[in-house]
Amino acid sequence: MTQPQKPLPGSIDAALDLLGSADYLADRSLATVLFLALRMSRPLFLEGEAGVGKTEIAKVLAQTLARRLIRLQCYEGLDVAAAVYEWNYAAQMIAIRVAEAQGEGDRERLEHDVFSERFLIKRPLLQALEPDTSGAPVLLIDELDRADEAFEAYLLEILSDFQVTIPELGTVKAPAPPIVIVTSNRTREIHDALKRRCLYHWVGYPNAQRELKIVRAKVPGIGKALSEQVVHFVQALRKEDLFKSPGVAETLDWAAALSELDTVALDPTTVSDTLGVLLKYQDDIARIEGSKAKELIDGMRAELRAAE
Repeated sequence: MTQPQKPLPGSIDAALDLLGSADYLADRSLATVLFLALRMSRPLFLEGEAGVGKTEIAKVLAQTLARRLIRLQCYEGLDVAAAVYEWNYAAQMIAIRVAEAQGEGDRERLEHDVFSERFLIKRPLLQALEPDTSGAPVLLIDELDRADEAFEAYLLEILSDFQVTIPELGTVKAPAPPIVIVTSNRTREIHDALKRRCLYHWVGYPNAQRELKIVRAKVPGIGKALSEQVVHFVQALRKEDLFKSPGVAETLDWAAALSELDTVALDPTTVSDTLGVLLKYQDDIARIEGSKAKELIDGMRAELRAAE
């Protein structure tokens, strides 16, 4: 039995509630641009540091709207064969050999047969253009900044008209535009021509109040005092001159790890011993462990006392 399509949010508040129903605690500016992207059928381009929750937005949309999630993970050297389609050459060769063995002499018909859809291997971008009874899928084009500029240029046709041209078959056009989320960690600038086709939002680090809500929602077993200390410590850590500041994902990992260790309150030894959960570069760890960790803990405690 076909499931009825779930409606898109009809207001900014509904978009906030939609994200919140999956424990994604967004601010109103993000909910606004998401609402507009859904209403206008425009791709949403999300930029920000790694670990701030850009990819999670696509996952949450697929979950809450009951749509299929199609993910294209970008990397250097990504090409059409890996992202859009390629022909199953092995199967085509077998079909040709069989036809020859059976005395098939019509080369034009044979060529038409081997370049039919049954020999087409559909990659994520082509899959996203197919009809779906549950509604247009959510297409996540993740970390576009890792791909080459040539591939970025190829995306223009897809993001403009939601169609792909296959020389042997013709043009494949989506019956309904997919919900497109494009993310970038800004390791390089994305060309203006692609950005113009999207609505844009910068996903920054959350403030302490929102990050605390996120930690308590995602790590439900954590104690009240420890969750406050974790969040205020991480907030202070982001002000330090680090090669890579911890994102929300690292905050959640650290909170979960401290809970597993039955930690009640932060102390310099525990922080130094668990920094590898929070920081991913040895130079950053060396800068923070020991006396610097104690200094940050003392500052965090003073800040929390002042807030009481």
